[in-house]
Amino acid sequence: MPSAASSTSAKMTNTAEPLLLDTHVWIWLVRGEGRLPRAALERMFAAAGARAMFLSVMSIWELSLLDAKGRISLSLPCLAWVRTALERSAALTAPLTPEIAIESNQLPDRLHNDPIDRRLVATARIEDLTLVTRDRVILDYAARGHLRALAC
Repeated sequence: MPSAASSTSAKMTNTAEPLLLDTHVWIWLVRGEGRLPRAALERMFAAAGARAMFLSVMSIWELSLLDAKGRISLSLPCLAWVRTALERSAALTAPLTPEIAIESNQLPDRLHNDPIDRRLVATARIEDLTLVTRDRVILDYAARGHLRALAC
């Protein structure tokens, strides 16, 4: 796993564990749906307070796709919801860089073919972030030593 400090992780202001939220985790967090375990919430709040909680721009793209297809109901127009949600969650955006784009297609071992999940995993690896997810495939991939993940 890459270990060099990158532009995203360099933005952290203290020693809280840097986290990358999976799309569903971000939605649950913002909506306060009660699906997230207390221990995970505490780690997310610590990361948010340290400006060390990130959301991939690909999660924003995925949310907008779910909205456009009617698979999610947002309380505001999509862009307004995203802006409000980013502010409420204190999540910083992690960009899709050339390194992440390439890494997402060259991940070691076998990970499913979902392009968004591959980009999230690549972002976590390149930016040295812990991916917060309930996705069993990603958690199994992490258990094989390919990234750090927090199950929720």
